[in-house]
Amino acid sequence: MARLAHLLTGETDAADDLAADALLALWHRWDRVRDAEHPVAYARGVVANMARGRIRSTVRERRRIALFSSRRSEPSDGPDVAAVVDVRQALERLPFRKRACVVLRHAFDLSERDTALALGISVGTVKSQTSRGLAELQRHLGAEAVDGLAGRRK
Repeated sequence: MARLAHLLTGETDAADDLAADALLALWHRWDRVRDAEHPVAYARGVVANMARGRIRSTVRERRRIALFSSRRSEPSDGPDVAAVVDVRQALERLPFRKRACVVLRHAFDLSERDTALALGISVGTVKSQTSRGLAELQRHLGAEAVDGLAGRRK
């Protein structure tokens, strides 16, 4: 859950907090989790919804801060490989649904059906959002990088 939260939000420190909050929310709704046909998909959906809320609140907060202070660049956390940084930045550029579909399909290796269950959308939407998300990543990163990321073979 923390890994999913990290890939969706791009925030290392907040991912553990988000996962803990999701576990607490699941515990409070345990009867729904227990009765769910796919409890893991239900849990992933909770994480995705909480991540979406965090992203929205972060965007609002950043807009407020920008009104009152000049924008400063933030240093990166630790020694990251340049390619990983590029992929993370490219993922952050994607709209949430496309990012969630790409992350669940390729980082978590979920099927289209499992991704649809986790996000509460149709399989067709997963297919189109994943395809469009990969196309946007390809524009940002280049075709070879996306082929490697998506596990495609020539």
